[in-house]
Amino acid sequence: MKNATLGKIRAYWLGCVVCFGGFLFGYDSGIVGGVLTLASFQDDYRYGKGAGTRTNSLSVGLQQLGAFVACFLAWPLTDRLGRKKSLMLSAAVFSIGAIIQTINTHSLIAFYIARVVAGLGLGAATVVVPMFNSEMMPKEMRGQVGSFFQWFFTFGIFLSYFVDYGVARGIPNDHSSQWQIPIGLQLVPAAFLGFGMLTLPESTRWLTKKGRHDEAWESLQWIRADSSQATIEEMDEIRAGVETEARATEGFQLKELLLAENFKRVFAAFLIFTAQQATGATAFAYFGPQYFKLIVGSGGDRSLLVTAIFGAVKVVACGVFVLWFSERLSRRQVLIGGAVFMSACQITTAAVVKSFPAPAEQQDSVSAAAIATIALIYLFVVAYNFSWGPMPWPYVSEIFPARIREPGVAVGVASQWLWNFVFSLTTPYMIASLGWGTFLVWGIFDAVIALATFFLLKETRGLSLEHIAHTKYQAKNSSDADASVKQVEGE
Repeated sequence: MKNATLGKIRAYWLGCVVCFGGFLFGYDSGIVGGVLTLASFQDDYRYGKGAGTRTNSLSVGLQQLGAFVACFLAWPLTDRLGRKKSLMLSAAVFSIGAIIQTINTHSLIAFYIARVVAGLGLGAATVVVPMFNSEMMPKEMRGQVGSFFQWFFTFGIFLSYFVDYGVARGIPNDHSSQWQIPIGLQLVPAAFLGFGMLTLPESTRWLTKKGRHDEAWESLQWIRADSSQATIEEMDEIRAGVETEARATEGFQLKELLLAENFKRVFAAFLIFTAQQATGATAFAYFGPQYFKLIVGSGGDRSLLVTAIFGAVKVVACGVFVLWFSERLSRRQVLIGGAVFMSACQITTAAVVKSFPAPAEQQDSVSAAAIATIALIYLFVVAYNFSWGPMPWPYVSEIFPARIREPGVAVGVASQWLWNFVFSLTTPYMIASLGWGTFLVWGIFDAVIALATFFLLKETRGLSLEHIAHTKYQAKNSSDADASVKQVEGE
């Protein structure tokens, strides 16, 4: 195929632009926990330590609630407007919320409302981005570029932690700019996402679905940088696929999701994203500084520095997995092994923190017990980014037949935001009331997740979507799946 290099460059460019939705998600997730610890924010919004737990909980939780609602709005919106306009609208809505948050209103109510508004834009973007990506990528690049979403998410968190650390170190506590700068910087990735859409064509598959075939052909020619016979054949394949999907979904009713075999798959999608949130990793992303205060003590900015390094570890771990291991390891075994390892790290962390509690105030040096505990948490996040961080996204998209794929995936993504909301709302109270016991709770959850994965999840690596759709959904290990494939091929 001619101009293959240019086609790859355009595909990577599209993936990077749309996955700035993941970067935005990550930056927002990481920035708020640090901002809420800044004395300047607490002074401007006039609340003391007594109201700190409630403020932390609502500031994060209300945004997740907005994102959860947006999941159900994004599906009909993107079907009507297309992928490009939906992402531009999502970026605009998020920006409105971010601008209100940046203005020093001295009103927590206004700040909370702005968090909900930003959540609506963020939630819609997280639904549309993977869809747009998968519809435009060449099949040989789809897995790698599709995983950029999670990788960009870790980049966003990484940057947010260092921004929080930088303003805490470099700007006095009596300046409002100390918290306004990290909040206001959210507008940069939002603008890149929104305006970046102007450099991209609309989704070929969406245009074909709407009967706009000439525009669909132009879109495909652009992303492949080619108009040869191979691209013509791909366009024909896309049209045939869209027609097949239209027939497969004709007359669909939501009650079909409750049929026995369909319900197993929907329930699995719901459970896997519930488990992703129950590992405790998302809570660390939002409230890293608060967690590390349990280890290195309050006062000073050491907890912010440790959190920033935590973000760097996530970027490297996720990058290594996405680039080299995502398609080489069994989905099921990765999820089971990751959960077991995370459970061991969290339970050991709980034991160390209980036996060697952090000092009330930050000391000149960090104790050996604190260093060991921080290392355990870093190992925990490495395991998460090799398993439950990136893996649920491709897994859930693989397990549904065409007839129920869109509503099935929607249920999974909605459960991700639902439990994101629940755990972000409750984590500050867990830290305040349980202390070291918070790590124990996550460790027990991880152990339960490992058992549930062993007994409930089916292996999908190396299987065609058609094979997955037309065989019973039941727990199988990798060897069973491989044997099943060979048996089907031999028939």
